[in-house]
Amino acid sequence: MPLNILLIADTHVPKRARELPAQVWSAVERADVVFHAGDWVDASLLDELEQRARQLVGVYGNNDGADLRARLPETAAVTLDGVRFAMVHETGQAKGRELHCEALYPDADVLVFGHSHIPWDTTSPRGLRLLNPGSPTDRRRQPACTYMTAVVSGGRLAGVHLVEVQRR
Repeated sequence: MPLNILLIADTHVPKRARELPAQVWSAVERADVVFHAGDWVDASLLDELEQRARQLVGVYGNNDGADLRARLPETAAVTLDGVRFAMVHETGQAKGRELHCEALYPDADVLVFGHSHIPWDTTSPRGLRLLNPGSPTDRRRQPACTYMTAVVSGGRLAGVHLVEVQRR
């Protein structure tokens, strides 16, 4: 059975948005696994995602305080149907990111990250897929707020899509 994956980061609830948009909650309900790559800001969102997601993988970000850091790791690793995921909030500068992350995460097939609010989808020379879903609540210099969906099936990551959050 294919696994539906949801990738989000940099939600900044309730600082940048009072809550996650309904569109994102609908994606949470459809997902088998939800990844959150940090900058939650308030533990209430972690509580709600833990209740509503079938499986949640999360890390803390630079804007997350002691309460979130006590509950979440700085980095996470999980294998889903043979695909090895790693996740961290920050990867450093964009220039040289692929080679830098290859060295830091040699056992990963996919690295999920956040921090910049800028969507990113590249593959390193070794084949490490780097994915940043942007932010569903704070677009910064981007044209739209975003998240990503993907499918894991037969030991492969497929169907990676950047999804724009529709304004109400």
